[in-house]
Amino acid sequence: QSDQNRPRFVAVTTLEDVQAVRCAEFHPNGRIYAVGSNSKTFRICEYPALSEIREDHSTYQPTVLFKRTKHHKGSIYCMAWSPAGDLIATGSNDKTVKLMRFNESQKQLEGQEMELTMHDGTVRDLCFLEDSSNKSSLLISGGAGDCKIYVTDCETSTPFQALSGHGGHVLSLYNWGGVMFVSGSQDKTVRFWDLRTRGCVNMVTPATSPGSRQGSPVAAVCVDPSGRLLVSGHEDSSCVLYDIRGNRPIQCFKPHSADVRSIRFSPSAYYLLTAGYDNKLVLTDLQGDLTMPLPSVVVAQHTDKVISGRWHPVDFSFLSTSADKTATLWALPPI
Repeated sequence: QSDQNRPRFVAVTTLEDVQAVRCAEFHPNGRIYAVGSNSKTFRICEYPALSEIREDHSTYQPTVLFKRTKHHKGSIYCMAWSPAGDLIATGSNDKTVKLMRFNESQKQLEGQEMELTMHDGTVRDLCFLEDSSNKSSLLISGGAGDCKIYVTDCETSTPFQALSGHGGHVLSLYNWGGVMFVSGSQDKTVRFWDLRTRGCVNMVTPATSPGSRQGSPVAAVCVDPSGRLLVSGHEDSSCVLYDIRGNRPIQCFKPHSADVRSIRFSPSAYYLLTAGYDNKLVLTDLQGDLTMPLPSVVVAQHTDKVISGRWHPVDFSFLSTSADKTATLWALPPI
């Protein structure tokens, strides 16, 4: 692909930490984002106005609205906002999940935080579901240890379900609305769960070696908003597109040269953002025939492993976190 049509993302802001930054998540309203680090520090930052950005932009420090040191006893591995944006959860290698209320108007955490202690290993990922029957929020959490996925009622902060099935650490969880979610594991499988049936409704082992059924640990999963397309990211640098309704793989491609740690569809679902241990963030165009080779382009780079990439809910901008101890916001300057 020629360099001319390459999207030139610029680093708008960079938050610096003293240790690797593992996770960052936008609030559903897009006006703030939260960042969690190996230094146990939890921050809430302001999303800047992008109208002023030009290609010769000088990166600056974001405005930190809230900061808490020693938020966990260990590294903060993962975090998630509830769909309504009134709750945020964090998970750590101290084996706990913290659930906090968030006041949107004051942009502050409020009230008593709840500590959940049902996991017996590092909590690797979290996601929220809306329970449609009574409109309450449910928190899904998974990780190392017993490899169970726990479902917690956020009203009462009580775990009420433990989902068994994975034979290895749960590395990734993703929900795309409704009561369905997927999990990716060290055991090389992706499992689909439906809370109405209280269990696993489908299991896939994406093949990552051509001509064989060989798989690789699943470090990242996501599903497009329509619920038709699953993408899994693997430790052998592969990504696999999977047709959920047809229950069949579409293709395996390698946008990175090392572990793929994070995958997300853009808000329009036309593009896929992947983050890898090759220090790169890659944008793959999904607008054409998905069975053909997919155009991919490196859109951002860190000086060490990239651990996560997250799209802004509406803007064509994204956050990345890295072992180089930074969380960076990237955006396309207005033409």
